[in-house]
Amino acid sequence: MFGKLSLAAIPWDQPIPLITSVFIVVLLAALLALVTYKGWWPYLWREWLTSTDHKRIGVMYVVLALVMLIRGFSDAIMMRSQLAVAAGTAAGYLPPEHYNQIFSAHGTIMIFFVAMTFVIGLMNFVVPLQLGVRDVAFPVLNSVSFWLTAAGVLLVNVSLVIGEFARTGWLAYPPLSELAYSPGVGVDYYLWSLQISGLGTLLAGINFTTTILKLRAPGMSYSRMPIFCWTALASNLLIVAAFPILTATFAMLLLDRYLGFHFFTNDGGGNPMMYINLIWAWGHPEVYILILPAFGVFSEVIATFSGKSLFGHRSMVVATMAICMLSFLVWLHHFFTMGAGANVNAFFGIMTMIIAVPTGVKVFNWLFTLYGGEVRFTAPVYWSLGFMVTFVLGGMTGVLMAIPPADFVLHNSLFLVAHFHNVIIGGVVFGLMAGYTYWFPKAFGFTLDERLGKASFWCWFIGFYLAFMPLYLLGLMGATRRMQHYTNLSWQPLMWVAFAGALVIFAGLAFTIAQLVYSIKTRHRRRDKTGDPWNGRTLEWSTASPPPPWNFTVLPQVSGIDEFWRMKHGDNKTAPPAAPPAIHVPRPSPLGFLSAFCAVMFGFASIWHIWWLAILGLLGAIALLLRHSWQMNTEMQVSAEEIAEFEPPHKAQPG
Repeated sequence: MFGKLSLAAIPWDQPIPLITSVFIVVLLAALLALVTYKGWWPYLWREWLTSTDHKRIGVMYVVLALVMLIRGFSDAIMMRSQLAVAAGTAAGYLPPEHYNQIFSAHGTIMIFFVAMTFVIGLMNFVVPLQLGVRDVAFPVLNSVSFWLTAAGVLLVNVSLVIGEFARTGWLAYPPLSELAYSPGVGVDYYLWSLQISGLGTLLAGINFTTTILKLRAPGMSYSRMPIFCWTALASNLLIVAAFPILTATFAMLLLDRYLGFHFFTNDGGGNPMMYINLIWAWGHPEVYILILPAFGVFSEVIATFSGKSLFGHRSMVVATMAICMLSFLVWLHHFFTMGAGANVNAFFGIMTMIIAVPTGVKVFNWLFTLYGGEVRFTAPVYWSLGFMVTFVLGGMTGVLMAIPPADFVLHNSLFLVAHFHNVIIGGVVFGLMAGYTYWFPKAFGFTLDERLGKASFWCWFIGFYLAFMPLYLLGLMGATRRMQHYTNLSWQPLMWVAFAGALVIFAGLAFTIAQLVYSIKTRHRRRDKTGDPWNGRTLEWSTASPPPPWNFTVLPQVSGIDEFWRMKHGDNKTAPPAAPPAIHVPRPSPLGFLSAFCAVMFGFASIWHIWWLAILGLLGAIALLLRHSWQMNTEMQVSAEEIAEFEPPHKAQPG
């Protein structure tokens, strides 16, 4: 009746996961008890769990990403501390099978459930506001997308308590991920959690592509769209093009594991190299799915705090779309060493170097925007300047590794690990933190504490260099990635420096939490009554903070780039239309939350071969979709009286 599930699935003999599991269960139980005691369930259900408001869904994405950042970083601390002590005859404190799960979970969580989730959260919150519209194209689908992501998060974390996670690395290469070499449920947890969350990501990509292409304020042509909207469009086009590859690849691996197919085994005509081609045909566009919205954040931050229009708006758009297209022509540089031949390696090496050109265009445009401006050195600007220094360094190491002979030496070493984190932390994480700090007052109506924000930046910035510069040296010295132990004692001092860097980054994470707590406690004296605390340039700053459910009482008339700046300085001569007598907004819908419940049921049951429960979860999801498809009354009306009641005390005042 319960398939492969038994009490033996709980890690009784492993104290670290067992203690962690008990702590998490107790924490969740205490949180649920508090919510019940305070009587918050009706409010949470009505305003958050069933919300179809893009702003609230965006906030939930960001909160989920920050929670998973803590989980993923705990794995990183364990890896760095293990490698600091596991030298020579010392075995360290993590057994090999547990260590393998940790580095697999770390990569999976940080890419799929921190970076991807955070990026989609920022796009959710900002894009409709910058476009001057009232919501995304498909509000209920937006809710479903979020809750499917949350379902994937839950399955990954359940593996900590019941069963195990994959020991294959975060990309699960066969033959190691095939049933013969990974007979446990770890790879199944990996596959089903990413299939479910990947479906949510694909739906989000379709939603945002449609929103940007079809829903823009009157007068907002493509040439007048803010750069963040352009980078969001490029990112979501890549999602729509690349994520079906990932879904199909995982589907084939699932068929190998569950039904004895041979897509990626040498038996029966299969080929493991085909998996590696497919996973990187998704995987390298994925890097740009993450970094392009971060580029958009830096563009908005630098223009705002320089008091100038972004230098070279058109060239930034061209560079963004060039990166979008070229990102599909570089995937094979991930396996130069696998015998594709000199001609193929040369082509992909050259394409990898070429894709660095539009990125260089962006960096020069940001520098020229800063030049001659009255720069205000706020926390978002700190993150942006730190990014430019760090990301350029990471890009140069990437161009070095694009040379096939150099890659033959550096491939599979800690040099590669350092390069990857150089661009992901220095680019994506710095960009996400800049966006979080920049748009926080728009979401909640008060600014974050600047001192703690800058302290967080300096810890991340210094900690990054301490943690990963030693890995470049270790890679050149021959240290390979995914080591659990090493015998060369000359590596140990650099491992200790890297561990010290991880502790400094941990301090930065602690400062971020302290900044949020302190800012909430002191929110009354940092309240923003204008809706425009930064003297912003784009339309999101023209409405109240936080914005009403309908975003704009009157949709703005756009006549140029940086429309809100033009409004404030009298450059927009178009008379605004009269306010409508009523506004329609989407109703809350439980479809997303209930679909996630069915998805978790289906995924968990499939992992443990509880087929009756899997069928029940699948039928439940189908029934929910059918019920929703027959609903006609999906909107509710906001009357003119309600709008008038909201407007006077919350109206944004330009200037």
